[in-house]
Amino acid sequence: MVNYAKTSTGDEGRVELHEALGLTGAEVSINKLPAGADVPFVHAHKENEEIYGVLEGAGTATIDDEDIELAAGDWLRISPAARRRFRAAADSGITYVCIQVKQGSLGAFTADDAIMC
Repeated sequence: MVNYAKTSTGDEGRVELHEALGLTGAEVSINKLPAGADVPFVHAHKENEEIYGVLEGAGTATIDDEDIELAAGDWLRISPAARRRFRAAADSGITYVCIQVKQGSLGAFTADDAIMC
């Protein structure tokens, strides 16, 4: 039995990794927006918080009508009920990872969950 899964992503605008990696506790997506583009909808969640990490470029997250400037290296956690939308800067595309997990579901942190072999 193999205890891992590996995949590669291409140049698609959005890649969801739950099927490719067989994820059972999180949704992970890689998202790419060209300069000046935006996600064409505002959304919130019922139970899942989202963690966003900007890998390249710059843009803006609008969360509950507040604009938050983002650049490579920035990380952002958003509560489920918050309304959110993302857009790339006018002069720069943005590539970001989104990790979606059920709020309050973390049973133990790494040090408590680790088994030293």
